[in-house]
Amino acid sequence: MSVSPIPFSKPYLSGREFQYMEQAVRSGKISGDGLFTRKCHAFFEQELGFQKALLTSSATDALEMAALLLDIQPGDEVLVPSYTFVSTANAFVLRGARIVFVDSTPENPNLDVAQLETLITPRTRAIVPVHYAGIACDMDVLLAVAARHNLAVVEDAAQAIDSFHRGRPLGTLGTLGAFSFHEAKNIIAGEGGLLTVNDPQLVRRAEIIREKGTDRAAFFRGEVDKYTWLEPGSSFLPSDLTAAFLWAQLESMTRIQQRRHVLWQRYDDVLRGPLAARQVGLPVIPGYATNNAHMYYLTCRSLAERTALIEHLARQQVLLVFHYLSLHRSPYYAPYHDDRALPWADYYTDHLVRLPLYYELAEADQDRIIDAILEFYAVWDKS
Repeated sequence: MSVSPIPFSKPYLSGREFQYMEQAVRSGKISGDGLFTRKCHAFFEQELGFQKALLTSSATDALEMAALLLDIQPGDEVLVPSYTFVSTANAFVLRGARIVFVDSTPENPNLDVAQLETLITPRTRAIVPVHYAGIACDMDVLLAVAARHNLAVVEDAAQAIDSFHRGRPLGTLGTLGAFSFHEAKNIIAGEGGLLTVNDPQLVRRAEIIREKGTDRAAFFRGEVDKYTWLEPGSSFLPSDLTAAFLWAQLESMTRIQQRRHVLWQRYDDVLRGPLAARQVGLPVIPGYATNNAHMYYLTCRSLAERTALIEHLARQQVLLVFHYLSLHRSPYYAPYHDDRALPWADYYTDHLVRLPLYYELAEADQDRIIDAILEFYAVWDKS
C-alpha cells in the first residue's frame, strides 16, 4: 500500500490571510507602513513587550539594519556562532567587519558563552547570539560580558518568536533583535522579518535607515514638513500585503503555538526514553529558557548514522533534513578564519537532523515518523 509523503514543513493558513490582503488592496495602500503594518507593530509592542518594532522584508534585512545602526566599519570585529545561517554573518561582512566565530556548546547548538571573554579584542564591537530552535542562549553571562566590554548585542531571534529568557521575550534583551517570518517558521508571512530596537537612542535612526536613509516616517506623522536624505539606508520595509498576511497569523498565534507544543511534546514523550538510552542526543531546554516548539531535532552518533536515518525515512516517504554547515569551514570564509578548532559546530554540522513539525501534521503521520525512527535504531544497533 502506498503512503502519502510527509514533508519536512508546510505553510499553515490560519483562515483570514486572503481576506486581510484583499482589504489592504481595496484600501488603496499596499506599499509599506499601511494599516496592517501598524496593526502588527502595535501587537509586537503592546502584546509582546517589544520597545520598538519595525517590520522588515526578512530577518536578513533586520540584521543588515542592525549593522548599519551600530555603524559597523571595515576592520571591526563581531562575534558570531559558526553554527548558524549565513545571514547572521553576512550582515556584518557587508559592512567590512571581520567575523570571529564562536563554537557551540555540548548541550545545544547555541554559542558557548564561556568562550566570549577570550575572543574579545580592542576591535570587537558586537556579539550576535543566535537562539537556536527558539531556545535562549545563556543571556545572563553574555550580557554581563557585553557590559564589561561596552559591546552591543544583536539577538538573532529568527526562530524565537514567543520564546523567553527568565520571563523576558527573546529579542528584548540585547541592543537590537531580529525575527523571521519565513514560511518555515512558527508564524509566517512567506518572507518577512522584524527588527526590535531596545535602545531608545537608536529608534529615530532605525526609522531613517529603514526608509532609504530619509525621515519619511516622521513626515507622514506630521513631525516635519518635508522629508530628506539624512544618512545611508535602504528600502527595508515590506509591502502591506505581507503585513496583512502576517496579521492573520498573529491573531491566531496562541492556537498555532498550542498545536506546535502538542506535536513537539508527542515526539519527546515517545522518543526521549529509547533514544537517550542509546546516547542519541535530543533537545535540551535550560532552566532559564522556554521552548517555543519551533523545532524537534536529534543528534545522531555519527555522520554515517544520520545519513542512514535520513535514507531510511525517505524510503518511507518521510523527509528529514539536516541543518547548517559550519560557517568557519565555508568556501567563502575559511580563508579568513583564524584556524581555531570549533569541534561542536562541526559536530552539529555532521550529526544534527530535524524532524517534520508543522501545524497540520496529523498525529497518525507523526506516529509513522516515530515508528520509523524507532524501527531504524532497532536495526542499526544490531548491524
